[in-house]
Amino acid sequence: MGGQQMFSEKVAVITGGANGIGKCIANEFKKNGADVCIIDKAESEHFVGDISDKAVLESFANGVIKKHGHVDYLVNNALPLMRGINECSYEEFQYALSVGVTAPFYLSKLLMPYFNTGGSIINISSSRDRMSQPQTESYTAAKGGIFALTHALAVSLAGKVRVNSISPGWIDTNYREYEGADAVQQPVGRVGNPMDIANMVLFLCSDKAGFITGENICIDGGMTRLMIYHGDNGWELN
Repeated sequence: MGGQQMFSEKVAVITGGANGIGKCIANEFKKNGADVCIIDKAESEHFVGDISDKAVLESFANGVIKKHGHVDYLVNNALPLMRGINECSYEEFQYALSVGVTAPFYLSKLLMPYFNTGGSIINISSSRDRMSQPQTESYTAAKGGIFALTHALAVSLAGKVRVNSISPGWIDTNYREYEGADAVQQPVGRVGNPMDIANMVLFLCSDKAGFITGENICIDGGMTRLMIYHGDNGWELN
């Protein structure tokens, strides 16, 4: 990506930026000169709050604008709750959608008047927006929602803010290196790490991606493209 000042004087807002992928994205923006505003439930020096709460979102957005006066990039990264249909309550499902879909929508709405021309919104979805494991309904529904919200926002904000989404596959936030079946089941031969996602976020926010909007990019090492049949590549159904 080059240059420490690629995002100099730019303001990047990141939800769920205290740990994992969000923390990596925040650090990469900082390395490239951006002022970074984070909201997360984890206690630290950033804005601490639960983004399922409308008042928390309003307070956070007001604080960002009061301090900086404008926004250039919004990364909706906060992690929804994962519960399956057997055990997920009505309230838990609603909470997952509040964190995963409603909050990204409302924060985009709150910050919309303050986006600089050339601004960018990146929604972090998941490869689970197109495939599932059993008992993941709340998380999968939220990720499917932000996937669709992306192209709706891209059309509504056309000419002012580009909006794209990224669907990570298996990302190990501890940068663990895997061998054997865990690695080779992915066509690139390894499990992903947060930098795989952060690099794409910064690219999509850069001028190099100026002709990309309303798009989803799945970063999963090709895992969703590998067709699996009984007996192929060592796979056996037991």
